[in-house]
Amino acid sequence: MLLKYFGFFLLCVLGFVAAADRGSYTVPGLGKRKQEILNNGGGVWDIAIAMLENDHLSTDYPYGDNKSGDSANFGIFKQNWFMLRTSTSQFKGQPASNSNNGAVLNKDLKADIKARHDSQNFYGTDKWFAGHRNGQSGLSNPYTQDITNYKNGVNWIESQLSSDKKYLSDDTRFWVYVVPI
Repeated sequence: MLLKYFGFFLLCVLGFVAAADRGSYTVPGLGKRKQEILNNGGGVWDIAIAMLENDHLSTDYPYGDNKSGDSANFGIFKQNWFMLRTSTSQFKGQPASNSNNGAVLNKDLKADIKARHDSQNFYGTDKWFAGHRNGQSGLSNPYTQDITNYKNGVNWIESQLSSDKKYLSDDTRFWVYVVPI
């Protein structure tokens, strides 16, 4: 009998922990930003990726996300320079030393969305997630637990956004805790 109670307790604790790593809250003005993304060529998955990266789907984070060279991040998706320079029509072929060129994505939403789409089309979904999360090393080892956790987080947010069309225009932000890198 004690084992039965322990099993129930463990199930409750695990359920609580699983539920505690994701959720939603309201961010004033977020619905307008979601619509801007959709009106500039983005889709639900784009909103989900940006939503995992920051609260306001914006570029108001430290320049390069406090990173430089191939690791520097730009735009609402925080796309790293390595992925941008190896897979997008706007930056392909540029050296790591030209990472400052990626800053244009912080101010041009349409170009940011196009670059993300170019990169995913070039690498395919799994490799895109891997390279987006961990750059060149991610491309070499695309199925680590960290990359899987990131992908699962984006997919969960996308499923919430897709569950009701109101989530594409209201101020609800869905979140999943993924270890920051």
